[in-house]
Amino acid sequence: MIVTVTMNPAIDKTIEIEALLPGGLNRIQKVEYDAGGKGINVSKTIHELGGSSIAVGFLGGNAGKTIASVLDEWGIQNDFIWVDGETRTNTKVYEKSGSLTELNEPGPQIGKEQQEELVKKLESYADAQTLFVLAGSIPNGVDKQIYSEIIPRVHAKGAKVLLDADGELFRNALKEKPDIIKPNRVELEEYFGFDYRVSMEELLEAARKLQSQGIETVAVSMGKSGAMMVREGYEVKCPALSVKAHSTVGAGDAMVAALAYAWENKLDHEKTVRLCMAASAGAVTTIGTKPPTRAVVDELMGQVVIEQI
Repeated sequence: MIVTVTMNPAIDKTIEIEALLPGGLNRIQKVEYDAGGKGINVSKTIHELGGSSIAVGFLGGNAGKTIASVLDEWGIQNDFIWVDGETRTNTKVYEKSGSLTELNEPGPQIGKEQQEELVKKLESYADAQTLFVLAGSIPNGVDKQIYSEIIPRVHAKGAKVLLDADGELFRNALKEKPDIIKPNRVELEEYFGFDYRVSMEELLEAARKLQSQGIETVAVSMGKSGAMMVREGYEVKCPALSVKAHSTVGAGDAMVAALAYAWENKLDHEKTVRLCMAASAGAVTTIGTKPPTRAVVDELMGQVVIEQI
């Protein structure tokens, strides 16, 4: 069972324009609305891959009702805690040049009782057959230790954890040894205190260090440079696939979904890597935060080049 945790969901509003003119009139060419937030995006991609998950977190107001309705329509099981206030709407302004400007709302205020309610809900799902995906930012009122609080409590029941976070959330959570992590290059550089763009060798050493500290899988996304995966006895990198890109939004979430799906279905190392690269590349071809179809992913899997490192 896969449980995705989205503490700060959003309606993703993607606007397409010719070029952004700050301080002037901008005419919108196209608008797309999606139920979003990192964990929800992961659940949508898992669904497209043919798997299933339970989406949990906090929802509020009409925007929250819209997200729950969309998930119901998709057939994605969800078990959110309802809170006062309005779930945020995030606006992504996509220019023809490929430039992306994001305007993200803060989300509702979450109290301590609601946070504890969520942690207890997660504990109720936790067992040796459960993988929790802790993904994305947190709303106002939630302590930045929240992921590091959740991890040992679900670990105590035999569950596994896949972490996709950044900044202080990432640093705090790593102390509790999540089982799988998916940092991008910048997040890894920031964590290790690099103030420059590191080489591939330095990035590999950083990933190895985390894996040696008890994290089973370290998957590092590197944008146009592809990705690398470090596991015990298995270290590979893959060049990015050549696809017609529409937007890079959601590519990282698709990779996380592939990691979770691979865990659930006990895929071997190579199939896991191929699925991760194909799902991520497929997401780049979609509009907004829509996931790639399984047919697209299957087609791209055969194009993945795996290099030993």
